[in-house]
Amino acid sequence: MKTPKSTNPSFVQTIETTSTPSNLAKIEAQAAALARALSRSGTGILRYGLVIVLLWIGGMKFTAYEAAGIAPLAVHSPFMHWLYLFLGGRNFSDLLGISEITLGLGIALRQLVPLVSGFASLLCVVVFLTTLSFLFTTPGWESTLGGFPALSASVGQFLLKDIVLLGAAVFTAGEAFAALSAPEMPTE
Repeated sequence: MKTPKSTNPSFVQTIETTSTPSNLAKIEAQAAALARALSRSGTGILRYGLVIVLLWIGGMKFTAYEAAGIAPLAVHSPFMHWLYLFLGGRNFSDLLGISEITLGLGIALRQLVPLVSGFASLLCVVVFLTTLSFLFTTPGWESTLGGFPALSASVGQFLLKDIVLLGAAVFTAGEAFAALSAPEMPTE
C-alpha cells in the first residue's frame, strides 16, 4: 500500500527536524530554563500573595463589619469560643488582626531573615488549620441543597480558600527554612 505524498513538503521537513536528538535536547534545555523561571516567580507570587492576603484580612479585622462577620465562627469554635468570651467581639477581632498582620510582615522578611519568615509561615499553618476547623464546627452546610458537601456562601465558601492558604504557608515555611542551609542562587 502506497502512502500518500504530503502536499506540503516543508511541513514534513519541519516535523523531521524538530524531532532530531539535537533539537530535542535544545527544547528540553529551554523547558528546564522555563521551569526555573516559573518556579522562581511562582515562589515569589505565592509568598508575597500570602503576605498581601494576611495584611489585607488582618487590616479588615479592625472594622466593625469584620468583627461582626467572624463572631459566628468564633462562637461555635471549641478552640476560640473561650477567647471570644474573655475578650469580647471587638477585642477578639483586633487581636486576630494584629496576629495576621504580624505574621504577614514576618513572612515578608524572607530575603532578610529567613528564620523569622519560616516560623511566621509555620504559625500561619496553625492559623489556617484552626480556621479550617470552622468548616466542621460552624453551621455552614446548605440544607436546601441537601447538606454536606454543599457549603453556604457566607461561611463555607469563605473558609474553603484556607486550604490553598494552608498549602502556601507550608510551602513558604519549607522554602524559608531551606534557605538557611543553602546559599542563595543568583537571579538571572
